[in-house]
Amino acid sequence: MREMRFLLAMALFLLGSLPAAAQIEPGPKVAPRLIAERTIVAPGERVPVAFELQMKPGWHTYWINPGEAGAPTELKWKLPAGWQGAELEWPYPKRLPVGPLMNYGYEGKVWLLTAVQVPAAAKPGDRVTLEAAGNWLVCREVCIPEDARLTLALTIAAEGVTNPVTAAQFAAARAKLPQTSPWRATYRASDDKTLDLFLESPTLASARPTQANFFPLSEGLINGFMPQKLGLAKNGIVLRTEPGRKFSWRKFRATEPELPGVLVLTSADGSTKALAIRAQPGAVPAATFDEAPVAGGIGIPLALLFAFLGGLILNLMPCVLPVLAMKAFAVASASHGHPREAAREGWAYGAGAILSFLALGGAVVALRAGGQAIGWGFQLQEPIVVAGFALLMFAVGLNLSGVYEFSSGVTAGETLTRKGGATGAFFTGVLAVAVAAPCTAPFMAAALGFALTQATFAALLIFLALGIGFASPFIAIGLSPALLRLIPKPGAWMLIFKQALAFPMYAAAVWLVWVLALEAGAGGVLATLAAMVLFALAAWAWGASRNASSRVRAIANLCAVIAFVAALASLWFVKTASLQPAAAQQASSNIAAEPYSEARLDTLRAQNRPVFINATAAWCITCLVNEKVAFSSDVVKQAFAQNKVAYLIADWTNQNPQITKLLVANGRSGVPLYLYYAPGASAPKVLPQVLTPGNVAEIVGRR
Repeated sequence: MREMRFLLAMALFLLGSLPAAAQIEPGPKVAPRLIAERTIVAPGERVPVAFELQMKPGWHTYWINPGEAGAPTELKWKLPAGWQGAELEWPYPKRLPVGPLMNYGYEGKVWLLTAVQVPAAAKPGDRVTLEAAGNWLVCREVCIPEDARLTLALTIAAEGVTNPVTAAQFAAARAKLPQTSPWRATYRASDDKTLDLFLESPTLASARPTQANFFPLSEGLINGFMPQKLGLAKNGIVLRTEPGRKFSWRKFRATEPELPGVLVLTSADGSTKALAIRAQPGAVPAATFDEAPVAGGIGIPLALLFAFLGGLILNLMPCVLPVLAMKAFAVASASHGHPREAAREGWAYGAGAILSFLALGGAVVALRAGGQAIGWGFQLQEPIVVAGFALLMFAVGLNLSGVYEFSSGVTAGETLTRKGGATGAFFTGVLAVAVAAPCTAPFMAAALGFALTQATFAALLIFLALGIGFASPFIAIGLSPALLRLIPKPGAWMLIFKQALAFPMYAAAVWLVWVLALEAGAGGVLATLAAMVLFALAAWAWGASRNASSRVRAIANLCAVIAFVAALASLWFVKTASLQPAAAQQASSNIAAEPYSEARLDTLRAQNRPVFINATAAWCITCLVNEKVAFSSDVVKQAFAQNKVAYLIADWTNQNPQITKLLVANGRSGVPLYLYYAPGASAPKVLPQVLTPGNVAEIVGRR
């Protein structure tokens, strides 16, 4: 059969593409090599080895089942006496449609893992060079068989030595190997046009993967060119495709009932998991086949609208108000100056906010593409970032209180109107976005959840719309003379207003220190408070010496610099503080709760109990407001008790991949998220982000 596929590939690609063949550049298309996880090995140990194939752009090699044409790669060891080589292990492939054929293989670089067994009689101190012969078929418009003689040098020692860099590369390669599925798989071919493959797993059903691809171990078991539709059943997932010719020609179902292969599942965050399954004939439950994944159902135009509206509403969220108060002060300062200056500051603020949203969105997309389980507000899951923001808020408060100034002669009235300028407005926009991260506004959650399921350009387009919505009120004020005339004229009142604005900043700093207490414990709080004291000392020394003699000013400035550096050094100790288990909501709620986990959710649903999940975080202001307004209500407590609702808290204050997975599965990229699983329901009901006792009690009271 291998020879037939090889001949078919050569006939279709080589003979059918002679004009293209003349343009193929000379030389090998694949650079092969052997890589050992350890080059210093001990007698009797098994040494993992990678057979690396680095393909030129546009070329591909083949999987163990190459599909409708092609041939799998081979590696044959030529080893000294006593040494033994293992078979190749195959990472999951990708679909490679070429003309009328569907092939399975690899592009770019692939590691096919194998191993060699060192004989127990090997002598420490000896150096051994192992040999192997590799051959493969590499294709683009044409197919070219290539081969190479490969060598691998090893040194025998009393103990093996592992290179950490190589070990990490092997770990990444092993992550692409299919793992034996822990779940039962069945299939049903109802006719010659429909083949349903069922994987029984309530966990997968609730996770809602966005895509699935089945790669059979033998060619002809499925119609490779037919789309594979993913459906959700009550207790698992169903993949629908079309049976291949072997089901009809060789009566596969009667003679070889097992259907072996690799099922590759893709999550909404782009991560993949490959499962080795051996499906048996059996029942397949009814399933719902959606044309688009849950998170992607709203479409790009609606997602852009939602992002704009969410950014607009985000200005009213509590976490942004302290910084917006600063911006309001700047607008009031500039409102009765030259209209061009007000417009310039409005555009500068907008540029700072929009570019910050793009940068933050790009960071989220890039980190998720790299396999990190993060979402909106991820930076506040790092204690040192929270400590830095707390110190920044405290520093801004000291500045507003007049402890220090970076420009002299700043008083009320005319000179105060020139304090910020376009640069100050730009960085006010940056700061506003930074502190907006703990909040998600209505419309915004659905837009961000959709963005993180899209390609990079589409995702950044949605973050751009979010930034435009967020910045638009102050841009409009800067551009509208009518709106500027509504603002009172600058005067002595502005100095008092400026000093009053320091207190929201101090309050924000206190809140961030409280968040830090949940993330890094007493040690982290102590380090941050010490940094605040040192910064206050630096600010005082800087400001108090402005009118002193040059000698006194030099000494004071040196003291200020030393204190400032010491403040930053104190923040570094936050990284070494002992991590505390965060408990954002348990303490203040009067409802009996338990921590969320996938296993606990599955257990409760198997018992047919209603389940309410509260995905929250200590740094999420909206979450804290809902806690006080809704979950602390006697009405909600009574509704939970009467209906025997299990209350699970998914605390995302610190990074938690299980909770990130829960958010992604329900089309969200951040908290809050409120889910209610009614008894027997196949999917949860998603509640609004702003809760009242009435709507929570109503939803849990339904049957």
